[in-house]
Amino acid sequence: MKNSKKLAGVSILSAVAASLCCITPVLALISGASGVASTFSWMEPARPYLLGITVLVLAFAWYQKLKPRTKEKTQCNCEEDERPPFMQTKTFLGIVTAFAFLMMAFPYYGQIFYPNTQKQGSKVEKLNTQKVTYAISGMTCASCAAHINHEVNSLKGIQSVTISFENKNAVIEWDTTKTSISELENTINKTGYTITSKK
Repeated sequence: MKNSKKLAGVSILSAVAASLCCITPVLALISGASGVASTFSWMEPARPYLLGITVLVLAFAWYQKLKPRTKEKTQCNCEEDERPPFMQTKTFLGIVTAFAFLMMAFPYYGQIFYPNTQKQGSKVEKLNTQKVTYAISGMTCASCAAHINHEVNSLKGIQSVTISFENKNAVIEWDTTKTSISELENTINKTGYTITSKK
């Protein structure tokens, strides 16, 4: 069926679009362009609709592929003589379905692409340590939090970092003799996510 290729394309496009806000931080890490991490965070409110479109398109594509043949088509046997192109087979539709579901689930496993940069805090005099809680806007999933965590842990003197996309905040403790508060704030803001307040 010729429209199966179009349905497959639509389902892949909507699945990737649904997770683009969470795929971008990983691509930013790989490319070294940290500042573009939050580029597609504005798409997060549309995610449920894009997921719905993906599921509906895939369901319709599978229905078209698996629906029983009519008597006329069964008697004709004209399609059986020709082998359909690969992009019109159940195998291809199965691959597209698997890829679409991998993309839709990306926010739940995207953080595994970040190296473990959590540092063991060395002993520092309490006079030299500072702890701050930042409210951060733009985070939509665990990949966003992992991206900020990775960038903050690249600084010197970091004792502990807890980034929560659910609470939209970051709790950081560090050695002020090794990294200034302005360096810390600049590092967070350079990721594309924005500090809105601090405690």
